[in-house]
Amino acid sequence: MSIIIALLAITFTLVFYLLKYQQSYWERRGVPHDPPSLPLGTLKEWRRTKSMCEIFQPIYKQFKGTGPFCGVYFLLKPAVFVLDLELTKKILIKDFQNFQDRGVFHNETADPLTGNLFQLDGPQWQVLRKKLSPTFTSGKMKLMFPTVMKVAHELIEVMRKKTKNAPDNVLEITDLQSRYTADVIGSCAFGLECNSLHNPDAEFVTMGRKALIERRHGKLVDTFIESYPSLARKLNLCSLTKEVEDFYVGIVRNTLEYREKNEVKRNDFMNILLELKNKEGATDGLSVEEIAAQAFVFLIAGFETSSTTMGFALYELAKNQEIQDRLRLEINATLKEHSNEFTYENIHKMKYLEQVLSETLRKYPILPFLERYAKAEYDTGDPRYLIEKNSRIFIFSYGIHYDPEYYPEPEKFDPERFTDEEIQKRPACTWLPFGDGPRNCIGLRFGKMQALIGLALLIKHFRFSFAPQTQAELTYKKETILLSAEHGIHLRVEALKE
Repeated sequence: MSIIIALLAITFTLVFYLLKYQQSYWERRGVPHDPPSLPLGTLKEWRRTKSMCEIFQPIYKQFKGTGPFCGVYFLLKPAVFVLDLELTKKILIKDFQNFQDRGVFHNETADPLTGNLFQLDGPQWQVLRKKLSPTFTSGKMKLMFPTVMKVAHELIEVMRKKTKNAPDNVLEITDLQSRYTADVIGSCAFGLECNSLHNPDAEFVTMGRKALIERRHGKLVDTFIESYPSLARKLNLCSLTKEVEDFYVGIVRNTLEYREKNEVKRNDFMNILLELKNKEGATDGLSVEEIAAQAFVFLIAGFETSSTTMGFALYELAKNQEIQDRLRLEINATLKEHSNEFTYENIHKMKYLEQVLSETLRKYPILPFLERYAKAEYDTGDPRYLIEKNSRIFIFSYGIHYDPEYYPEPEKFDPERFTDEEIQKRPACTWLPFGDGPRNCIGLRFGKMQALIGLALLIKHFRFSFAPQTQAELTYKKETILLSAEHGIHLRVEALKE
């Protein structure tokens, strides 16, 4: 027994000193950094007392100007935290070939839904991106527009009923927005009538929330997967629960079988994926699991992101009534000129609406940082700031969006920042809600479309204002990477006369 105890003590000591050595990486390199904490590194307060933004924002402010990047520790591993806009441009665009990978976990064999465009790297990502790029053209968006409009009209109907029954006309609006986007994505990506606007307990939405928050293993294993994705893949670990996997793969399999058997064609994402599945040749076609993975990431990328963005936009419009009035005037004037019809073309004629959405995404970038992975050693011009091969890289878009060098008075909500003239004045890569370069968000057109439609109809039919329950300053959820209001968003909603 004493020998076993001694061996355990030696093992523990070796592991401890190995981790301490690993967390002295930036000190040994002479790169500015905050001292890390074992075992969570820079993220010791994440998921407990601070959100990722609250941890990263002081680091951006403290070290900007000290060099092209500073050092952080993502859990157990050192990572590059980019501070310089020129380096940001090189990583995302100019030298993209060296930084095209995200380096996040995926295990398409044992965890098939992770084999999606967001998580895959290398040649697999390149092949899949090429296959899917034609899916998100403006022509394809125009075909899906009527489906989104149908769900948006249901949102207005449900909002009217809820407003009538709500005490003092006060509603928590983020839940309704998420049910709207769930119904849109359920219809466009999975070919389902989810009906979650009328039924908040719809299985599709319940499983979508589980996919975002539940994991196959406990926090310890999950931390290991996030820190060492390549090793986790070799150990055949999985991130998503079997329940979530079976549900979404099952939906896709049943939808594909039904459409093929009955020769059903719809103007939606699933139909485009079905066409890809039936392409001749193994290199061109998609398997059922690959289709399920792409439909699934469509859900994950569009479910919380678009709905949360709409919630933040309504919050800012309620706070800034003059902006809300100007936006409503534009919406009504545009519709009056075009027979009161909401069409794909008319929505895109509402320039101020797009400016409001762009400014919302500046203040509230739902994914507040971008991740990249160095495939090879990269020289920044200073030996001390050499980016070593296999380095994990963070580009803190939230910090850039709140940098007064690019956006004076960054706390102020000002859609005038996004006139064509103002956009031209700013350097590239200063607005990154969808990333930039060849690995930007492939679904940005769809995400913007469903948010623009939802906002246009809501502002046309309702006035939003602050209520006693409304937070003067929003706080963010601590446990998630995505930017999300901690206590929801409560607003007074007044139905306008038709």
